[in-house]
Amino acid sequence: MNKLTEKRCVPCEGGVHALDKSACERLSRHLHARWRVAKDFKRIAADFEFKNYYHTTAFVNAVIYIAHREDHHPDITFTYKSCHIEYSTHAINGLSENDFICAAKIDGLAQS
Repeated sequence: MNKLTEKRCVPCEGGVHALDKSACERLSRHLHARWRVAKDFKRIAADFEFKNYYHTTAFVNAVIYIAHREDHHPDITFTYKSCHIEYSTHAINGLSENDFICAAKIDGLAQS
């Protein structure tokens, strides 16, 4: 099991530094290759493909459940057969471990 999936998000109201390049690269190794770290290291994003609208919306609803449970919310856009998810910790204008925790939990959904 991925160690990130065992963690819970910690509230972030600012006052801490965003993750640096090294930390982002280390944490991204625990994610599926679909996740891309932005060149400025301020966000991670992934695209998911499905066979129909039902599967897409079921996935989106499961992602929303994770976001609610972790109190860490991504930007989500979706179409009939695809979904784009983007994480960033807005309070620190960059990435935090929370972003990677949620991405890892979403990877678990995509594998099931």
